Amino acid sequence: MLTLAIFGVLLALLILDVPIAVAIGLTAVIFFVGQGQAAFLALLPQRMYFGTTGFTLLAIPFFILAGNLMNTGGVTHRIFRFARALVGHIAGGLGQVAVVSSMIFSGMSGSAVADAAGLGQIQHKAMVEAGYRPKISAAIVASASTIGPVIPPSIPFVLYGAITSVSVARLFLAGAIPGVTMGIAMMIAIAFMAGPRGLPKDEKANLTEIWESFKAAFWPLMAPFLIIGGITTGFFTATEASVIASLYAGVLGFAYRDLKLADLPRILFASLKQSCGLMFIIATANFFGWFTIFERIPDALIMQLTALGTNQTQFLWIVIGVVLVLGCFLEGNAIFLITLPIFMKICPLFDVDMINFGVVMTLLIMIGNLTPPVGMCLFAVESFARTGIWVLALECLPYLVAILVVTILCAFVPDIALWLPNLVMGPMP
Repeated sequence: MLTLAIFGVLLALLILDVPIAVAIGLTAVIFFVGQGQAAFLALLPQRMYFGTTGFTLLAIPFFILAGNLMNTGGVTHRIFRFARALVGHIAGGLGQVAVVSSMIFSGMSGSAVADAAGLGQIQHKAMVEAGYRPKISAAIVASASTIGPVIPPSIPFVLYGAITSVSVARLFLAGAIPGVTMGIAMMIAIAFMAGPRGLPKDEKANLTEIWESFKAAFWPLMAPFLIIGGITTGFFTATEASVIASLYAGVLGFAYRDLKLADLPRILFASLKQSCGLMFIIATANFFGWFTIFERIPDALIMQLTALGTNQTQFLWIVIGVVLVLGCFLEGNAIFLITLPIFMKICPLFDVDMINFGVVMTLLIMIGNLTPPVGMCLFAVESFARTGIWVLALECLPYLVAILVVTILCAFVPDIALWLPNLVMGPMP
């Protein structure tokens, strides 16, 4: 009952449009005061500070900066041109190009919203000019952007690693195959809808255009190999990789002469605002997580699940259902910060691999990015597509089904995600 009351108050505050960070922290404060435990509020500053001082979390602002630099520095145009030369002629045309270019760009940014707001505008403009209806184009762009945090590097994986203390490098490798599978599933969905919806396609590019576009996109294409290669060889850590990604994006932008010194203050300030907003959520959520542990909520849930005779399969279905519902009302990082302090205590009870669980959770919050009323990718794309949130969400349904199928496969066939990290880094001890 206490658990239901806590999440009921949190949901009520969110419905009242209280900012996420404030709603999370205020919920804990209300229950501490309401139960006569106001003295524990003295720990609020300490827990908020502790929640934002982990070394792993340094990667978040740098990956945000890398994404903003690439969106300004001409990298997105080169990637889109190369993807168009490769797959623009197959069924679905520029819809397929949008997915492939998002898969490539995801190897650098690590953020779904960054992909939607940056590369997404280029994709949407090209599709509309080619004759796509705006709502169809916007749905493809929004859905494709969710590949970003699954294919490494990934801001959600960094956050998950910081909370659960599992290897971020393993998480990065674990996301590769599910991310590619996710992209292929979307491409299949687009191909099936191409005929009935009359989606136009390009003429097949000749070898000259493929070669020229490849040369133009060569250095951006090298970014994922640089980042993942450096991590897996031990040359730098996942946190240090975020700094490398930012430096690499800046060098490319200046080399292509698309990035000017005058752009840097604006890019740095935008990255600072995004980072501060996310870190404030992390800070208050850490206090909320500590509050749930103080109230022994994870222990109570473990006892309840055990009493019900719940097994691993049933537990995973419960997680899928809970996170899908929360995804309609909460931003993905907030879901991580609220639920993981509870789930990470329960996973060992049912022998759930924490690396694979991180992949499944990330896929689930990507679905949340496409479900109203709080779908961050929907907001990002609607800001320039102007289709309406609910119209856009309805158009995204086929792609939501595709992502959900991949999520369920990863949840119940862990080897899909674990094969690559086990191959490269060896099995977990």
